[in-house]
Amino acid sequence: MHTVRTPAVAGLFYPADTAELHAQVRHFLTEVEAPAGSPPKAIIAPHAGYIYSGPVAASAYARLQAARGLIARVLLLGPSHRVGFRGIAASAMTAFETPLGSIPVDQEAVTAARQLPDVGVLEQAHAREHSLEVHLPFLQEVLGSFSLVPLVVGEARPSQVGQVLETLWGGPETLIVISSDLSHYLDYQNARQLDQATSKAIEALRFEDISYEQACGRNPVNGLLWVARRKNLQVETLDLRNSGDTAGSRDQVVGYGAYAFH
Repeated sequence: MHTVRTPAVAGLFYPADTAELHAQVRHFLTEVEAPAGSPPKAIIAPHAGYIYSGPVAASAYARLQAARGLIARVLLLGPSHRVGFRGIAASAMTAFETPLGSIPVDQEAVTAARQLPDVGVLEQAHAREHSLEVHLPFLQEVLGSFSLVPLVVGEARPSQVGQVLETLWGGPETLIVISSDLSHYLDYQNARQLDQATSKAIEALRFEDISYEQACGRNPVNGLLWVARRKNLQVETLDLRNSGDTAGSRDQVVGYGAYAFH
């Protein structure tokens, strides 16, 4: 049976109109100068409304444009903002849809993930969640055709998330995307200080040093750092800004970082 997860935040976090969405994402990408070289194995990018975090997310997605036709599968992990649960939530949907089209879910990969003790199907965790959805138009724009493994992370240890990533790691055909914003609602200067400390922890693969106050996607981020340490990956900070730099006041800001793992 063909079942589709339809957009929950189109028209809120990003444009619902296909042409407008395409134009906005392309604009963000053309503002970034991406160096030549092999694409990253994994990225961390933010998930706020596009006017706030789109330019920062684009700094990571621009690195993937040369991988169009090479990357065939994307593991997309983000935190749960609306539903509390333990473990990692897969979806039984056969496709995820955006105004740019439909993305097939990799059923085989989802089945493999569900063999792990901490992974189960929980559609409620996906239904209204924006942390995965806002990445899909960027992925569609830079990669074209690919299959998706969408996972919402609840209360889970780094090793639990890391085991899922290791199980589905694959080769150069598989990209890992971790969705997370950084600090929330501090004033501009304090946010910058905390976000810089978080960036240093990410660069050093020190998941032990990252708390919920530093990143709403702490659990998926720390799972990636757990694996990256085991696999000796190198991390590059691509962009580090906040909503006070992009489209908001500086009284209370949200931090955004973009990172590439090679």
